Amino acid sequence: MLEIDFEKENKAILQEYKELLRISYQTLTPEDKKLIRKAFDVAMDAHKEQRRRSGEAYFFHPIAVAKIVASEIGLGATAIAAALLHDVVEDTPITVEDIERIFNPKVAQLVEGLTKISKVQKEMNVSMQAENFRKMLLTLNDDVRVILIKIADRLHNMQTLDTMEDFKQVKIASETLYIYAPLAHRLGLYKIKNKLEDLGLKYTEPEIYNDIVSKLKETKEEQDAYIKDISDVLQSALDEEKLDYIIKGRPKSIYSIYRKMKAQGVGFDEVYDKFALRIVYKSNPHEEKFLAWKIYSIVTDHYRPSPSRLRDWISSPKTTGYEALHITVMGPKGRWVEVQIRSERMDEIAEKGYAAHYKYKQGGSEESGLDIWLNLLKEALENSEANAVDFVEDFKMNLYSKEIFVFTPKGEIKSLPKGATSLDFAFSIHSEVGIRTRGTRVNGKLVALNHELKSGDQIEIITSQYQKPTINWLDYVTTSRAKNKIKNVLNENTKKIAEEGKEILTRKLKHLKITLSESVVNELVNFFKLKTSLDLFYRVGVGAIENQQLKDYAAQKSNTFINFFKSKIKRSASTANEDIHKQVLNSNYDMLVFGADQDKLDYKLSTCCNPIPGDEVFGFITINEGIKVHKRDCPNAISLQSNYAYRIILAKWIDSSQQEFKAILHITGMDTIGLTNKLTKVISDNMNVNIQSISLSGEAGIFKGQIAVIVQNNNILKRLIDNIKQIDGIDKVSREYKN
Repeated sequence: MLEIDFEKENKAILQEYKELLRISYQTLTPEDKKLIRKAFDVAMDAHKEQRRRSGEAYFFHPIAVAKIVASEIGLGATAIAAALLHDVVEDTPITVEDIERIFNPKVAQLVEGLTKISKVQKEMNVSMQAENFRKMLLTLNDDVRVILIKIADRLHNMQTLDTMEDFKQVKIASETLYIYAPLAHRLGLYKIKNKLEDLGLKYTEPEIYNDIVSKLKETKEEQDAYIKDISDVLQSALDEEKLDYIIKGRPKSIYSIYRKMKAQGVGFDEVYDKFALRIVYKSNPHEEKFLAWKIYSIVTDHYRPSPSRLRDWISSPKTTGYEALHITVMGPKGRWVEVQIRSERMDEIAEKGYAAHYKYKQGGSEESGLDIWLNLLKEALENSEANAVDFVEDFKMNLYSKEIFVFTPKGEIKSLPKGATSLDFAFSIHSEVGIRTRGTRVNGKLVALNHELKSGDQIEIITSQYQKPTINWLDYVTTSRAKNKIKNVLNENTKKIAEEGKEILTRKLKHLKITLSESVVNELVNFFKLKTSLDLFYRVGVGAIENQQLKDYAAQKSNTFINFFKSKIKRSASTANEDIHKQVLNSNYDMLVFGADQDKLDYKLSTCCNPIPGDEVFGFITINEGIKVHKRDCPNAISLQSNYAYRIILAKWIDSSQQEFKAILHITGMDTIGLTNKLTKVISDNMNVNIQSISLSGEAGIFKGQIAVIVQNNNILKRLIDNIKQIDGIDKVSREYKN
């Protein structure tokens, strides 16, 4: 057994404590330091017997979380103390009442909120992980700092994920990409968001992550020299104007490079703007805007800007509080480079989010800044009756959406998500205005309610006291606020019927020896392909769901085959210790087996990603279609692994070459003479490839083709793609994935 040097460990812990005080973003008063010291002592004593999986003292974790809270998020003494104490109620005999007695009600409230979240996440019998996320998000109503400390906790857990089992790494990393990174983004914590995304990619797509990291290292010297060339030119021009500034050159995050590669269907070398320059200047509040545009003018004097890539978030800041000018310019050697222009104040807000935002308000304090941010986030939480997965997906959509800026008839500016409609605008003014909307005018012209708005539009709403929303309105809006308000109005009449329906359903299920529970409701919602429990109860109430259909559900529920799947996933989750990423795949690996015991089970290949033999895959146990197989990089993988971790089953390919699979290839290039003949010859020359259909067209010198081929496995397909790429004139070959 490893011998622990306690004296050395205690010295290291005290060193961490001193570092915590030194790096705190807020100015700490003597009372603040006393509060933090007391929290440090109580937490250290409470955790003294505990060790992390790596063998180090557990207390290093709360200190690390407190350091993130203090320096990277920039919170004050109350939140730092709560971060130090965040695990004591869950893991030690100390209670919330003890914390309130030893400290104060505010610290106790934060620790209680954090304890609630931890408990929620450990209840694995809850039918959907999304429900856990919803409960976590609802703690925003208590104090937004609970979520901020939880984000810090998640960041440190991600930084120390190496010691976990593989399947837990994938689950935790998927949750991180699914909800914590978007939350950090919405709270303006861009630095933390980038770290969470990069670490999430490291464990969900390790091969891709390591490939990008190694390629960034290979090109680092060349990129540093390139950034220095541009910096030197700009530096001399900025010095001439006697500006006080610094220039930072930085590569884009690994995840953002990965996202570009995936979205554009290109390789690493084809991603052009892999790095950015940031110019951070000193300024008094009155000159901030003037100096930003002055620097913009200097940059564009030397490098030609892309007119379509100017982002002015100084005149119209993002709703997160983010302010900056972003321009993309053509640098030396014909490469695009992003240049970000920010004042020191803007830079702090971009790094620290709302903590910096209120620092710059007159006489701002930690508490006074909370209200602004709570109001920005509460709207997405208004409809707590939605299906949990829909709720989280809707919430995420509004977290990540880009913004447009539009005007009221009086010239007031409003921010809306990109893709918002004129009816969305009506609801953004007031829910009563939205409900009574009869028509909309955009720039003086009458338009449809689902007219998509653009930045700069001026919108006038025409209302009528007799107007009421219809079910079609849900198709006319994109924002959570509008959808929720419309649903609430539509649901008023259906709620009564739904209440009766619930009673009827309880009685009918009782006859079938099934007790109505949350898990049964979720199964029924999926069985009838509905969206919410309200839909289910309403349909029972109006008689749309017949007795025979409920009997079919009961028969399926007792189906031993499905129960067999469920027992397999539980067993595989506890015994799985092989890494499917490390399989050596060749042309013989083309039959799927499941779980640690390599069982041969019936399955269907998912149509959203069309996996073929040799692809990295996993199984997903559906309610009424058995096992569906998805690719590890399927567009829906992160959502499935995060929401339904208990339904994921390990899958891998073994030897059997009797089946064939369809793959669709999209090909683009320059339309040269004989290209079609060369292409069909290359495909027909490939052994074990059959063409099912082919569609080729040329226009204005551009060649486009779509070819459906039948292949036995992934290796044959990869070889075919490589051979097509060798044809003179071919620009890009990509495999089709359905979202």
